[in-house]
Amino acid sequence: MEKIRKKYNPRIKARLRKNRQVINKGINNLFEWVKGAELVSLKECNTKEDPVRPELDNEFRTSYGRKIYGVKYKNEIHAIMCFAFTNKIPKTVKDLDDLSKDAFLQSALRDQKVGKIAIAYTVWSKKKGGGKLIVKEVFKMIKKSNHLNRLVTLSPLTEMATKFHLRNNAKLISVNDTTQNFEYKN
Repeated sequence: MEKIRKKYNPRIKARLRKNRQVINKGINNLFEWVKGAELVSLKECNTKEDPVRPELDNEFRTSYGRKIYGVKYKNEIHAIMCFAFTNKIPKTVKDLDDLSKDAFLQSALRDQKVGKIAIAYTVWSKKKGGGKLIVKEVFKMIKKSNHLNRLVTLSPLTEMATKFHLRNNAKLISVNDTTQNFEYKN
């Protein structure tokens, strides 16, 4: 018995060391793509991939100053966020539509700067870490803007949405009949 243990013990230790190295290398490479990713403006997105609001078409997502942004890495989009510019916080998608149209029309009379609040109404990721990264990058972009002063969400009343925003340091500011609003701050 002692002879068998001496024979297999070094093999087992070597296998464990090798597996540990493979796992550590895999973890390091898992988020490596995040370093080279960039935030890009998109003209459209595949709305069928949207787990939050697939019923909203690309025309809705890009009209009246609304924007679609993606996190791009090696010519592939890994996360998408759609948002509208408003001057008030919406409680429904209908409010979002009305308030973003209003802000857009007001901007035509002023300096073409639409709204003071960026309302993120959908965000999804195709790769681990993409959702967090796009929120971070959009928030940086908004802070650099000379007319936007807030990033607020119009999120569904789901546990997944709540956990996502709270995990990314957003504060719950209101719970509505069918949605909830979180605000991202420093």
